[in-house]
Amino acid sequence: MILTVTPNPALDLTWHVDRLQPGETHRVDAGAARAGGKGLNVARVLHAEGHDVLALTTTGGAVGAEFAAELASSGIPHRLIPVTGATRRSIALVDEAVGETSVLNERGAALAPGEVAAFAASALELGRLADAVAICGSLPTGFGPEELAELVASLVAAGVPVIVDTSGPGLLAAARAGASALKPNAEELRAETGLDDPAAGARALLGLGAGIVVASLGSEGLLIVSADAPGGIRARLPRTLHGNATGAGDAAVAAIAAALAERPDLAADTSAAADARARLARRATAWSASAVLMPLAGDLSPEHVALELEVDVTTTSTGTAGPSDPEATA
Repeated sequence: MILTVTPNPALDLTWHVDRLQPGETHRVDAGAARAGGKGLNVARVLHAEGHDVLALTTTGGAVGAEFAAELASSGIPHRLIPVTGATRRSIALVDEAVGETSVLNERGAALAPGEVAAFAASALELGRLADAVAICGSLPTGFGPEELAELVASLVAAGVPVIVDTSGPGLLAAARAGASALKPNAEELRAETGLDDPAAGARALLGLGAGIVVASLGSEGLLIVSADAPGGIRARLPRTLHGNATGAGDAAVAAIAAALAERPDLAADTSAAADARARLARRATAWSASAVLMPLAGDLSPEHVALELEVDVTTTSTGTAGPSDPEATA
């Protein structure tokens, strides 16, 4: 079983417009509402691909009730921790004319100390039974970098591989706690390490204690570097796909979590682990790209199998990579 942990979930609201013109009124078709947040999107991808998955998150208020009802209808196994604060909303406006998405993310309500304790205890209890744990998304007030690091360290100490996809100080805290894998984008690497070169930024996170870093580089694909193995792996699709990129990074995390569940020693300096990293590079790139083609985050296009065959995978002696935009396209 793969456990996804979403500390700051959201009800995802998505509208598609023919052309987004700031300051203008737009007439649109009915929007879509989905239980979301990065961990929920990861769970949706894994569930659709036939993996045994359990999604852990919080819910509260009227928006939380709508969130819980939609999640129940999805068929994804889940565990909800009730909280007093209202579940936040995330609004995505997809501009069909240019294939770009604008996103408005509410920050989310703070968690009370008792709610933090209940959430962390459930994550640890369920995580110890998992083959891999994916902790994803922003951190609400109350569940900050220290709480994240404590959870990561406890799971790793229990022998459970953990992937973390977050930003800000939480990214560094997860690295120091020994996360098995981290999935930043180029912008997040630059912000937290001060390094413009994604490969150098990834190596900095490895130096703090992370096992592998999978850095998504937008239209340039992704980079994988490992603490225990020299060099790196670059993977990219030889063409750019346009659409709704809000779930692209989450699709990549789903591929990483599945790979860790199958091979916990993914960072090892062995031929088997190196082969597994190469397969992961190809799959994560294809899944990320195929997610761009779908109207809603958390879905993969049926084309993802064919896209996997198109991905160019190369190895480097130093793991070097050039600068690129964050994951706006894949």
